Amino acid sequence: MRRHLNTLYVTTENAWLYKDGENAVVKADGVERARIPVHLLGAIVCFGSVGVSPPLMGHCAERGVCISLMSRSGRFLARIEGPVSGNVLLRRDQYRTTDNETMTASIVRNVVIGKILNQRTVVRRALRDHGGRVPEAVRTRLVACERRLSDAARRGTRSDRTGTLRGIEGEAARSYYEVFGDFVLSKEPEFAFNGRSRRPPLDPVNALLSFFYTLLVHDCRSALESVGLDPAVGFLHRERPGRPSLALDLMEELRPVLADRLALSLINRRQLSVRDFHTAMSGAVKLREGARKATLVAYQERKKDELIHPFIKEKTTLGLVPFVQATLMARRLRGDLDGYPPFLWR
Repeated sequence: MRRHLNTLYVTTENAWLYKDGENAVVKADGVERARIPVHLLGAIVCFGSVGVSPPLMGHCAERGVCISLMSRSGRFLARIEGPVSGNVLLRRDQYRTTDNETMTASIVRNVVIGKILNQRTVVRRALRDHGGRVPEAVRTRLVACERRLSDAARRGTRSDRTGTLRGIEGEAARSYYEVFGDFVLSKEPEFAFNGRSRRPPLDPVNALLSFFYTLLVHDCRSALESVGLDPAVGFLHRERPGRPSLALDLMEELRPVLADRLALSLINRRQLSVRDFHTAMSGAVKLREGARKATLVAYQERKKDELIHPFIKEKTTLGLVPFVQATLMARRLRGDLDGYPPFLWR
């Protein structure tokens, strides 16, 4: 099993990253803040105005450690990496599969079903953990949502058309986000969730979800590239210039597990408050710098949680699940597996 490597997140404005021997060193305000051996890193993610020395860029490229540059709010800007690795024959299989409607639909079906069932697990956990403390009207909504998600998953198993499956996924997402606000136990009105908003997020819950989704798509992209797949050529998400469509596909079934539940935990456990968010003149809501650091730490800790993978039946960590799923996707495209087995959270 692949070793769990760390991701170095740099959020301090005007920090400088440079190479010192085999180490990546972070310096800010003339003070060394961190020193980490590059061989222990899987990636480096920089937020805002952070500088990186050319020697460190080259060293990371040689070691297969990608450096991603993000805006202060977490929007992806650029990526620095070495030569593309992987088997060209695997990528040719990937491209041929995207042109085959039957094969594409078989992959999309399992991705969509995996996402819907994991969303249903979030609903069921909310009912289990908080069902006795919420008003009856809320409990009724959650039970109805659970039934709609179960029905959507059943309809997905019977569909063999990509367009129909996309429609089922959209219906399930609407049902899920209609009750997502019921999972938030905070009584602060600022934490009210009235539906998914993106580009920009318009409330703290959406800001937190968008931030975690950005981190997750980065991890999925790195996992796909590590097994030799092209992250730009997907199945559920149509190809667009500059969009990592396959990474977006891979993250769909992992959103409820690695992002949604963590966001709810941070709010419900009062690890974040409304003071940790800032509303810009445009109405966009963003995490403040201190809260962003705490959120990144929580994300890294969440990735260390261990579980038995439901398909390979081996112990792994949540942080390695994207790599396991990328490997299973590659095996499906090579023809080693009859179908793509999604990650089902229990």
